[in-house]
Amino acid sequence: MRTTEISSQAYLALISEAVAAVGREQEEAVQRAADLITASLDSGGVVQAFGCGHSEALAMEIAGRAGGLVPTNRIALRDIVLYGGLPREVLEDPMLERDPTVAHRLYELTAIKPADVFVVASNSGINGVVVEFALLVKEHGHQLIAITSTEHSARSTPRHPSGKRLSEIADIVLDNGAPYGDAAIGLPDGGAVGAVSSVTAAVLAQMIVTEVVRRQLAAGQTPPIYLSANVDGGHEHNQVWEQRYAGRIRRTA
Repeated sequence: MRTTEISSQAYLALISEAVAAVGREQEEAVQRAADLITASLDSGGVVQAFGCGHSEALAMEIAGRAGGLVPTNRIALRDIVLYGGLPREVLEDPMLERDPTVAHRLYELTAIKPADVFVVASNSGINGVVVEFALLVKEHGHQLIAITSTEHSARSTPRHPSGKRLSEIADIVLDNGAPYGDAAIGLPDGGAVGAVSSVTAAVLAQMIVTEVVRRQLAAGQTPPIYLSANVDGGHEHNQVWEQRYAGRIRRTA
């Protein structure tokens, strides 16, 4: 899924094809992921979403946004400063996401219960923090959904001491369809422009949430969904739902 034509319309055509292909090819995995999340929520669980770098956008797509599920948390590297008391300067380390020890602190800082389900995103799926975090999730008995590029991950050397990739640890793997290197429009002198993973991962996240809500409605439940705080009554609506999960999600801490 690449092209050498460099234009906005070429990218639009490429990303539209990518979204359609991912939506079609990952449908079974979307349904399985929705099953896991629905079961977790029915048991009083929370969706814990984690991603580093640009994959943090996936966590933001799941946790705390309009049209999204209320019982959700976003886990990010900055948590070791915001909640863990480390100096801000540690976040300036460009190699931070490769340090497996950071994953332990992130896990400790999150209010996790046995019924929680995890969604972890990483385009490459090879860096130390993401792989170690995934291993911790499974060691503690949680279900794990991964969103990654299977092409990029397969062509990359794992950086975790275990030699594992995120896709080899997760219970369910959703392929975001991104090519090796993520960008898909080749440049004449090398390199590429036109990233894929953020767009397709966001679509997969919204597909999963929509399927969870469909299941809840079919069961006669009222889905715990955020409204935009910028519409009339939205803030009040959200506060009512958040109080039901007080102490379980950071936005009520």
